[in-house]
Amino acid sequence: MTRTVLLLHGFTHTGASWGPVVAALGERYRALTPDIRGHGSAADAHPVTLEAVRADLEELVPERFTLVGYSMGGRLALHVAVALGGRVERVVLIGASPGIADPVQRGARRRSDEQLAAEIERSTMEEFAGRWAQTPMLAGLPDPVLARVHADRLRSTPSGLANALRGLGTGALPSLWGRLDELTMPVTLMVGERDQKFREIADQMSSLLADVEVVAVAGAGHAVHLEVPQRVSTIIASGDKPTA
Repeated sequence: MTRTVLLLHGFTHTGASWGPVVAALGERYRALTPDIRGHGSAADAHPVTLEAVRADLEELVPERFTLVGYSMGGRLALHVAVALGGRVERVVLIGASPGIADPVQRGARRRSDEQLAAEIERSTMEEFAGRWAQTPMLAGLPDPVLARVHADRLRSTPSGLANALRGLGTGALPSLWGRLDELTMPVTLMVGERDQKFREIADQMSSLLADVEVVAVAGAGHAVHLEVPQRVSTIIASGDKPTA
């Protein structure tokens, strides 16, 4: 039986970034890889809000599906999972968090995101893509992967990414730390071994989820699906408890 998997990309990426993972999944899954509002083919979509994105995704998926998200897409995946509950068979999160619980810290992050959004709007897409690739969290990607990711970023626009940051950034979305216990489906928290920040977040999340496994992928950084897509596809497709 072919199962459906919805794969949600991270900030500055598009659905095309999942290409190697989809190829590795083969015919086992029907893979849905939409461009999230503000990105790629949806760069000009308005409004860029959690409610609008969630409506887009709910219209796209069948009654039952597996949900996978990376970074920003993982944060959105958590909101979808909370909203759709039993329709989601399983959740796989890569380098993701439920947001910022403290309102003061979330407000500070929103102001920081607004500053970055304004900087993006003053840049060309080529300029911003080059700067973003130097972000310490994304360091360590092999050159061929860097080239593919850079080309993927150029599918978006400065205005679209600025709108996405304002509407879907960590500072914009409400925290889900207090609602993780509502997720009763199996949840896999995948993190790169070198991604210390999100390894700690995954450990904190694991104590609040009913059915959870944490997978630390050896040698990988934040963008595990870009570095080792075959490993990610194996975890998505496997019902067993994988080991790193």
